[in-house]
Amino acid sequence: MRLGYPCQNLTIPTVFKTCRLKTVQQKGNEVVKDLTLHNIRELKNVLEWNVSHEIFFFRISSDMIPFATHEVMDWKWQEDEDVQKELKDIQAFQKKWNLRLSMHPGQYLVLNSPREHVVQNAIKDLHYHYDFLKAVGGNDIILHTGGAYGDKGTAKETFINTFQTLPLAIQNMIRLENDDKVFHTRDVLDVSDQCGVTVCFDIHHEMCFGRTDDELTELFSQVKETWKDSELIPKVHISSGKRSERDPAHADEIRLEDFERLQQVTKGTDIDCMLEAKSKELALISLRKQLE
Repeated sequence: MRLGYPCQNLTIPTVFKTCRLKTVQQKGNEVVKDLTLHNIRELKNVLEWNVSHEIFFFRISSDMIPFATHEVMDWKWQEDEDVQKELKDIQAFQKKWNLRLSMHPGQYLVLNSPREHVVQNAIKDLHYHYDFLKAVGGNDIILHTGGAYGDKGTAKETFINTFQTLPLAIQNMIRLENDDKVFHTRDVLDVSDQCGVTVCFDIHHEMCFGRTDDELTELFSQVKETWKDSELIPKVHISSGKRSERDPAHADEIRLEDFERLQQVTKGTDIDCMLEAKSKELALISLRKQLE
């Protein structure tokens, strides 16, 4: 099992930069290129630190390229020689150490919105995430189903219909994650049955619905089946509730008993586990010490 953490390293620490839209409008896309090169070099620093601490799984921030899908952008970062050189260096590093790299677009990427412009913006954003991950040797784009909009069945159908319009390469990189409020794992599995999307299992989100250990084990066994045609092992998420195991707010670290539950639920299956804890790499190191 590879353990990973998301987006930032608090020890180095990392600083991924962005700017205001007004700055881009005043100074042009050159400022975006400078920020992009800085962010890519920061990412390389994080990955090198991770490998030196035997961490081979990392979630990349979605903000690597400021305003990547904004209409103000007429700079094509995919064709910029300086940017591509930096990205190829990361891809070579990824291959050398067999790193698993993922991205998790924010809450505004909603494929099942009833508003067409929201869906079209979400598709643009998916193309950006795919292009960036492809350039660095990444594997996974994590998505949520979206909103219910008063009719969960219709909302699932809308997601399925939109998903099926995406290029196959993007479909194959998407992992549909259960959430803690609307679309639980059974809902996500239902969507997967109809469109073939691979499922990412978040055990804490499912605990928010009050599942028993037996129910969790059965759900994960079904999730595992969605990975059978993939070259990758299943990807799972874990966090600990801040105030209780059913609290959706994330704690700073992962409680040992929560991780041991995940080990029992996934017993016999090799997985990669993303620790969604506020303390990032510090939570990962702390958990390792507890497991020892």
